[in-house]
Amino acid sequence: MQPKAVAQTRVKSRTSPLSPLMRAALIGVMALSLVVLQTVMAYAKPESLAPLAEKISPSVVNITTSTLVEGRTGPRGIVPEGSPFEDFFREFQDRNRGDEDGATPAPRRSSALGSGFVISEDGYVVTNNHVIEGADEITIEFFSGEELIAKVIGTDPNTDIALLKVEADKPLPFVSFGNSDAARVGDWVIAMGNPLGQGFSVSAGIVSARNRALSGTYDDYIQTDAAINRGNSGGPLFNMDGSVIGVNTAILSPNGGSIGIGFSMASNVVTRVVDQLKEFGETRRGWLGVRIQDVTQDVADAMGLEASTGALITDVPDGPAKDAGLETGDVIMSFDGVEVADTRGLVRQVGNSPVGATVRVTVLREGKTQTIPVVLGRREDANGEAGAQVEEEPETPDAPEVSSLMGLTLTPLTDEMREELGAAADMTGLAVTDVEEGSEAFEKGLRAGDIITEAGQQKIKTIADLNGRVDAAREAGRKSLLLLVRRAGDPRFVALTLEDE
Repeated sequence: MQPKAVAQTRVKSRTSPLSPLMRAALIGVMALSLVVLQTVMAYAKPESLAPLAEKISPSVVNITTSTLVEGRTGPRGIVPEGSPFEDFFREFQDRNRGDEDGATPAPRRSSALGSGFVISEDGYVVTNNHVIEGADEITIEFFSGEELIAKVIGTDPNTDIALLKVEADKPLPFVSFGNSDAARVGDWVIAMGNPLGQGFSVSAGIVSARNRALSGTYDDYIQTDAAINRGNSGGPLFNMDGSVIGVNTAILSPNGGSIGIGFSMASNVVTRVVDQLKEFGETRRGWLGVRIQDVTQDVADAMGLEASTGALITDVPDGPAKDAGLETGDVIMSFDGVEVADTRGLVRQVGNSPVGATVRVTVLREGKTQTIPVVLGRREDANGEAGAQVEEEPETPDAPEVSSLMGLTLTPLTDEMREELGAAADMTGLAVTDVEEGSEAFEKGLRAGDIITEAGQQKIKTIADLNGRVDAAREAGRKSLLLLVRRAGDPRFVALTLEDE
């Protein structure tokens, strides 16, 4: 009987309801356990990267280029010209070439190494432009050891990307691009390639930084500490899903070797370039047709802006922006519905927009916002456009007025000054003839030979015009005056503090 009673007691205890307090405690424990488990899984690393490396390595290739180089007649590249050893090395080279009669040596072939990766089973290969630039023969070596000759489909020097194509008798293993914007600082990554010509190699690290800019207009680099060396150029940077999130392009190094600062062009930039190269054989970027500069805090103060954001237009040459009515001095606040933080963001967004698209550009002009539709042109076509012809300016008096203001000595432009300074015949404004050292103007880079064409976002021709803009700024309660300064045709805005009366 006792066993039965025990059994009944157990059944009863299992079916009795929990008290509210116990139920809440149990739910809390389960929730905490789930959070701990998710945290452990998020930070857990695989014991080995070998399975991932084995999966993606067949799509990574070594690239060898061959270029015909004209022979040299002197010891250039060995000793500096004019060196006392120059004659010795020339004699040494001539003796080894058998060039006693002084004939020009025969051309020779030069080879270079790089990396790349296959992005489609029909043989499209991505690499860096600098890997294959100038090459007359490109050989692709696959992980299996097979070699194929590649042809160039298209290149983009601006992002240093090149698209190649090989013809194979079977489908090739390939990898896909991932979303580089989803990569976070601290995420694990793998770099693959052909470092220093040593053949296939894998290195691992993390994303060290995002959105790095080096020197290009469209730069968006992922910085990584995964080892990248010479020969890795053009190789892929993988995330832990095996997707390409970058193309290894550059390193920062004092000695030419990896010190843990490498840069990979973000895949979201690369995919747009590759798609255009595949379709057109060239890039087709949108073009707005303005020169711009960042709105710094002193510029914002001089213009009475609440925040130092947007892109300030310094010049509007012939092009889409001029046709639409944008003007020098406008501040572009948004482009195609996206807020503009600075010039870099605007340039990238314009370049990524389709050629011929009509976009809405919101600008701040004289304290008021207005939205202007602009039909974008093509950036690549704009580089060769010539400037418009202009009419001659009436002669200026032989004895121009001279004035000193804000550390600047100024005088109205004359025809002689325009010719001397390389200014357009229709340009009006004040020429800077001297800048006081130690002044704010000198510290901000103004020099003799600069031309001031606007003050307070109004065109000026005479000293009286400038003084009028100074008075207007003071009456508006502003502490600085915004000047449009041109040097060798390149414009920029500079804000100078107004002197006390």
